[in-house]
Amino acid sequence: MKTLARSRVPRSNYAATPHSAGSQYASAARRHRYYERFHTSSFAFDLTEGDVTAGEDSVVRQAAIDALGNMNGTVVAIEPTSGRILAMVNQKLALSSGAQPCSTIKLSVALAALSEGVIDEQTEVPVGGRSHMNLTEALAVSNNAYFEAVGRKLGFEKVHYYAQQFGLGELAGYDIAGEHLGAYPDEEISAKLGGVSKMCSFGEGISMTPLQLGALVTAISNGGTLYYLQHPANPEEVADFQPRVKRHLDIQPLIPELSDGMAGAVAYGTARSVRLNFNEESILGKTGTCSHAGTRFGWFASYTNTDIGHIVTVVFLQGGRPTFGPKAAEIAGRMYRNLYDHNFFMAGATRAISTPNLEKSTNPTLQ
Repeated sequence: MKTLARSRVPRSNYAATPHSAGSQYASAARRHRYYERFHTSSFAFDLTEGDVTAGEDSVVRQAAIDALGNMNGTVVAIEPTSGRILAMVNQKLALSSGAQPCSTIKLSVALAALSEGVIDEQTEVPVGGRSHMNLTEALAVSNNAYFEAVGRKLGFEKVHYYAQQFGLGELAGYDIAGEHLGAYPDEEISAKLGGVSKMCSFGEGISMTPLQLGALVTAISNGGTLYYLQHPANPEEVADFQPRVKRHLDIQPLIPELSDGMAGAVAYGTARSVRLNFNEESILGKTGTCSHAGTRFGWFASYTNTDIGHIVTVVFLQGGRPTFGPKAAEIAGRMYRNLYDHNFFMAGATRAISTPNLEKSTNPTLQ
């Protein structure tokens, strides 16, 4: 990974935020401290009640259950070479209509900006005062000002187009009973709510499901294949499993520019809590933390950069003050530790199935 430092000299044509305005807001914040009140508990019991598990990988499922503990949330684990859901803990929440994606939306925005040539990995963007930041550091530390500026440069139409291409606003699964649809607005949210800037930094006005995020990160991890996610219900469906490709995304040349920032998040950024429990393998990911209507959300989507045991994991938490993105990352780290201790990443530890014939589904109702 490249060694990075903030530049103190403007190097782009992005409009910088006036320093005086930033100082004024900071002073106001010091005078009027705001303590958000939450009405949802960060803890829950009987999370697995009603889960359909006969077609899941028992090792992956137990690792996820043990890692999640009694946190109010869900864990979804996906095989990125096929789109098979290996485990889905707390399926009622995992299949729900989702929640605001918070800073995980930055993955979609970054890919859109790279695709359009608005930025590359080293483009310096003003982030306040005289400071600048490039994509790698902005992803690693989840800098909002960077993505607000990039979102304004892209404009809503392009942000929306790429989000749709990446699977937001449509079902991620193939014939998964009980799956609900997230929501991506057809029009830019009002300026009062922050417009395209807040859509690109916090996911304001957007509802994303754990499965939608999992499908996107699966495509990032495998070089651009967006699979329909499938959740086998029994051993027979596992034995007969066939991957289904939704579409191929033209992102493979861009992934190295994105992955440095995702690796940085775990190495020194917002997801470094992964390393409290797991350091043995390379993990790349993105956190997200925000709140809405008295509930705080904590997201972490990640994948393993390993030769053996490829897996994508999405942890989504909801609750109050103990719920936030770094906590979701910590849970993912515990899960990876559990898998490592069961030889998941070792040669010879064969997983449940191989991945045969990649046939593209032509079912129009599922596009």
